[in-house]
Amino acid sequence: MAKLDQYREYIQNLLTKYGSYQPSEQDVEIQLIFDTTRDHYQILEIGWDGYDRIYNCVIHLDIKNEKIWIQHNMTDIQIAEDLTDMGVSKEDIVLGLQPSYLRQYTQYGVA
Repeated sequence: MAKLDQYREYIQNLLTKYGSYQPSEQDVEIQLIFDTTRDHYQILEIGWDGYDRIYNCVIHLDIKNEKIWIQHNMTDIQIAEDLTDMGVSKEDIVLGLQPSYLRQYTQYGVA
């Protein structure tokens, strides 16, 4: 259980840091979504760019079977590297945004 609590803390700290970056559009709000019961974590952009509606999931991370899954990353931030710098083993990071048949060729977990 300590491992899960640590991973939750790492994810929330990272997303809080990433969520502090200001979007270029003035009328766009950054929302941090932390579901610590089901272990889903997201950063959303919600608002307007002129007449265009903005609703984007920027980053989505999950914890499944005691591994951190990077489900979506629409930034140039290297989330997996930040997690390993915090002490998460590469085997406990799964690039869920990659097809399962390609994960074996990454340096991270395959789940």
